[in-house]
Amino acid sequence: MATFTKIQSFVEAVAEKKHDLSSDTLTVALTAAANAPAATNDVLADLTEIAYTNCSARAITTTSSTETTGTYKLILTDLVLTASGTVGPFRYIAIYNATATNDELIGFYDYGSEITLASGETFTIDFSAANGVLQLA
Repeated sequence: MATFTKIQSFVEAVAEKKHDLSSDTLTVALTAAANAPAATNDVLADLTEIAYTNCSARAITTTSSTETTGTYKLILTDLVLTASGTVGPFRYIAIYNATATNDELIGFYDYGSEITLASGETFTIDFSAANGVLQLA
């Protein structure tokens, strides 16, 4: 199971209205092990992404963005990446807000080792429907 790390500046970005997680376009960015993201990164430009020439669309669909008894939960639909040629290697999958002015980062998953997709292969990013991608309390 991949480990999720929240970007530290995400909390401030939410407080300063840089994110509307109910309607903004969230997208994934893939990075190799040699270019690991850090919790102290702020925007997409802080990352070195792999080439997406052979990769399917990376936009994420929001399933729900709700608050219950003071806890907010963001639930995203699982995203299936499909290779039409070699994609990778990548180890990290970052989530960023493509609607925000500076493509602010939200967090990233560490898959523990490099992944390379051959043409025709798929990779499913499993966003927890039970716990959501993130919760704010």
